[in-house]
Amino acid sequence: MKINRKITFTAVALMLSGMVSQAQITSPYSKFGYGLLNDNATSAQRQMGGVGYGMNSGRQINVMNPASYAATDTLTFLFDMGVDFTVLKSSENTSSGTNKLTQYGGGIDYITMQVPIGKRMGASLGLVPFSSVGYSFGSKIDNGSNSHEGNGGINQLYLGFAGRLFKGFSIGANVSYLFGKNINDVYVYTESGSTSLFEQVMRVRDWRVQFGAQYTLAINKEHNITAGLVYSPGKTLLGSARVIKYDVDADTKPDTIGSTSLKGKASLPDTWGAGLNYRWGQKLMVEADFTYQPWSKVKTVSMDHFESTRFADRWQINAGVQYTPDVRGNYLKRINYRAGGFFNRDYMMVGDNHVREYGVSFGFGFPALASKTVINLGLEYRHRQANPNPLLKENYINIRLGINFNELWFFQNKIR
Repeated sequence: MKINRKITFTAVALMLSGMVSQAQITSPYSKFGYGLLNDNATSAQRQMGGVGYGMNSGRQINVMNPASYAATDTLTFLFDMGVDFTVLKSSENTSSGTNKLTQYGGGIDYITMQVPIGKRMGASLGLVPFSSVGYSFGSKIDNGSNSHEGNGGINQLYLGFAGRLFKGFSIGANVSYLFGKNINDVYVYTESGSTSLFEQVMRVRDWRVQFGAQYTLAINKEHNITAGLVYSPGKTLLGSARVIKYDVDADTKPDTIGSTSLKGKASLPDTWGAGLNYRWGQKLMVEADFTYQPWSKVKTVSMDHFESTRFADRWQINAGVQYTPDVRGNYLKRINYRAGGFFNRDYMMVGDNHVREYGVSFGFGFPALASKTVINLGLEYRHRQANPNPLLKENYINIRLGINFNELWFFQNKIR
């Protein structure tokens, strides 16, 4: 009976992993570079501002630092799945006034699972987004107009392992397979009535690795501090890009007007991340993180009919807190109360303008009755705009739901 339940649960998880798609995010800023980046935070971590480099818990999967897998309980199987719903309000100042727009989106965000491998090791497998693209806007040109549309994104299918080398110190690594495509379309409408479509398709098929380490210093039985560090080496991307022209009003075949390999022409930067986590038993957790990526040093593919993108060094600061009044108290006292915030200077540039983003979040971890499973429900507000010329201002309200299944799969009953 218990074995059948495990098989059924695993089968459902694998089916869901095949259904994961990029959450529908609509932002003209995603037109640039590889789109809007994702930092692999789960719903619980997003409620704390997106922290995770110093976090290690046997009850929560932390893809942000693979060294955390070593903290998994030897009897426990973890499965975490997240979905979100987004409301976007944007405004743009033009010569004719202020354009305002409200849009809605959402979808499955991530799927992860984690298992123990002996007393000192753990492993994790999952599908998480690396970047996402989604936008639609128009503009005037000489003798006509054009519209810009984009969709797609790059996913990461990862497998990670971690081990505890000695008391308090763990190391780990994620090996990820990057796959997906970004599609950028430009429709050109002439005053004579003809319509042409120029479509740029960038496909990515490549590998990426991430290394992590954590060291926990126990101050006493109740208080400890964990320092975490992650590093992912920069690399050239493998894949292809091409531009196809369609004469929408004519019965002609599409014409490929440009095609190139990404190797040597597009790349990813080094990624450095560091975090400091403080825990007071099971009552309080506080963390602050810093991320740095030298995007100004990477290459980007340039194709005819599409403007090249300038990149800037990206850095981000995150901070968050979780408070649980009493893990053995009544239901309200066993709820995890979370809050956090972040500031991000993004990697993309619009002309001479940097893109900046900040946000705040809060949420709750509701424990399921008669189970260690936790339902995480949170609300996040984030603001994005260019600087010093604000150009387009975006305000997001994200409702995030995550279900963290925590099951005793590896407990062996004694036969009497």
